[in-house]
Amino acid sequence: MDVRIKETYDEISDEAAQIVLRQLQEKPDSVLGLTAGSSPMGLYERLQEAYRDGRADFSRVRVFTLSEYIGLDANDERSFTYYTRKNFCDGLNLSEENIRMPDGMADDIASECARYGEAIEAAGGIDMMILGIGPNAHIGFNEPGPCFVPETHVVELSEATRAANARFFDDPADVPHWAVSMGMRDIMFARHVLLLASGAGKTEALALALNGDITPKAPASVLQLHRGAIFIADRIAARRLSGYEDDPS
Repeated sequence: MDVRIKETYDEISDEAAQIVLRQLQEKPDSVLGLTAGSSPMGLYERLQEAYRDGRADFSRVRVFTLSEYIGLDANDERSFTYYTRKNFCDGLNLSEENIRMPDGMADDIASECARYGEAIEAAGGIDMMILGIGPNAHIGFNEPGPCFVPETHVVELSEATRAANARFFDDPADVPHWAVSMGMRDIMFARHVLLLASGAGKTEALALALNGDITPKAPASVLQLHRGAIFIADRIAARRLSGYEDDPS
C-alpha cells in the first residue's frame, strides 16, 4: 500500500491536491467521488485556488458525493449537499448536469438509492475516490457491521459517528440517525482511492484500516485490497502504524 506520512495538515492537503490535479491533467473528464467533513477541506481549497489561477479546468469533471443525511434538505447548512456546493462546487467551473448527490429528502429512499447507484454505473464508475475515515474506521457512511454492503444503501448511524458529527449541530440530539451512503462496491471499483487522515482522533481508525484484519467491523480495512489506494496522514494520525516508513518526499 502507498502510505505517505506528513508533518502537518497543510502538507497532507498539498500532497492530495497534487494527486488530484495530475488526475485531471491525465483525464479532464474524470469522475470524482467526494467526501465531506474536515479532512478534505484543505484539498478542496487548493483545488479552487488552482482553478482561479488557471491551473485546472473542471468543466468536464463529473462528481458524486459519498453520502447524505436522511431528513435534511439540500439547503440545510448541515447537509452534505450544502457542504459540497459551498466548499467545492461553487468555487469551480463545474457543469450543473455533472454534479450528482443523493437526495436525503426523497419520498422513496430505496428508489433513490437504486437511482444513485445506476447513475454511478452510467458514468463509468469513479476514477478517483476521495475519502476521510471515521473514528470507528467507517468510510462514507459505511458503518461497522456483519458484512460489507456493496450498493448505495440506507444506513443507521452508530452513536460513535453521530457523536463525531455533533460538532456541526447546535444540539447533538439533532444529528440524524439515518443516512444514505455509497456502498463498498463503488468505492472498491474506483480506479484510484485517496484517503486523508489527520489528528489524534484518527489514530486508532487508521491502525485498524492498515494494520488490522480485513473485516467489515472496520470498513476501511478493505482498502488493503485496493491496488490504487493512497493513504496520506500526519504523524499523529499515523503514530500507531507499523511497517511504514516516513514519506521521503
